[in-house]
Amino acid sequence: MDDLAGFLRTRRSRVDPSAVGISADSRRRVDGLRREEVAHLSGVSVDYYVRLEQGRATQPSEQVLDALARVLDLDEIERGHLYRLARQRRHRAKPPGWRPRAELLRVLDLVTGAPAMIINHRMDVVAGNRLAGLLYGRGMPGFNTARHLFLEEAERGIYADWEQCTLDVVAHLRLTAGKHPDDPRLAALIGELAIGSERFRRLWARADVRARTHGRKAYRHPLIGLLELHQENFALPDGSGAELLVLSAAPGSPAEDGLRLLGALSDGASGTSAGRVLNA
Repeated sequence: MDDLAGFLRTRRSRVDPSAVGISADSRRRVDGLRREEVAHLSGVSVDYYVRLEQGRATQPSEQVLDALARVLDLDEIERGHLYRLARQRRHRAKPPGWRPRAELLRVLDLVTGAPAMIINHRMDVVAGNRLAGLLYGRGMPGFNTARHLFLEEAERGIYADWEQCTLDVVAHLRLTAGKHPDDPRLAALIGELAIGSERFRRLWARADVRARTHGRKAYRHPLIGLLELHQENFALPDGSGAELLVLSAAPGSPAEDGLRLLGALSDGASGTSAGRVLNA
């Protein structure tokens, strides 16, 4: 699903040569740094770096990885991703099998004024509260938010910032693929999205990685209209990769009124159906 060689190539192409003291002229035919420039700046031989990018060198040392991360100007998330990719041949973790604890579901039920969901590392909705079902217009367990974004809703659907959402989701899936390289269900999802969405293929080729933590999320509900919400992602402490996701509205905002109106809808009017927990 992901590999060290491809990640190095895409990160190398992002680096501005002038930022590392290399003058660039009109004869330069590559984006970013050349292989030999990365090798020189990181203190490794050109032959060794070429073998890294060709997938022929295995188990680079911590010193080499640190040097590459510095030269390629990787942020904290990208640096961790680089180290995981380098160690994949040493340690292949089993795909996690996971179900939410009953106590966690009780916490979900306590969130009554905002849509809230539990999502696993593959972006499957494992459980959700009533407002989440009303927002998406469907039963909560049993659908995948990445598939929903790329194959079902696209830019004409519920997501007001569809293009930004696609950037975030692909970067999240790239990060997850590096953490769970042996998960066949995750690999199948990525393959399905690549076959069904040209935009997914283009974004996946960029190899961007990013963790989802918080930010603005805007929805266009067919009955309520625009809802500008704030998304908070709470990573569960059990190492499963699952998250509790809550979409809140600022006090006194039109979105707060919209959520109140959304809560007054009947489940039948919104098209939702009863459901509790998806087997993740």
